[in-house]
Amino acid sequence: MDWQGQKLAEQLMQILLLIAAVVAFVVGYTTASFRTMMLIYAGGVGVTTLITVPSWPFFNRHPLKWLDPSEAEKHPKPEVVVSSKKKSYKK
Repeated sequence: MDWQGQKLAEQLMQILLLIAAVVAFVVGYTTASFRTMMLIYAGGVGVTTLITVPSWPFFNRHPLKWLDPSEAEKHPKPEVVVSSKKKSYKK
C-alpha cells in the first residue's frame, strides 16, 4: 500500500464508520432496541474492516520508485556537520 493508498484507506474508514454509526443509531432509535443498534454497528465495523485492512490493488495505484542498491552506492549520503562552538550568553 502506497502513501496515497493509506490516505484513501483512512478516509474510507472514517466515512464508513460514520455512516454505520448514523444508520445504527436511527434504526436503533426507531425500533427502541439497543441490541439492534449494536448489531448494525458491529456489521458496519466488519464491512469497514474488510474494505480498508487488506492491501487491495486500488490502494497501490502510485507505488514509490526506489533506487537500485548499485545506484544508491554511486551517490554518497550527505554528511551532517555538527558545530562544536558553544554560544555564551550574558546574564
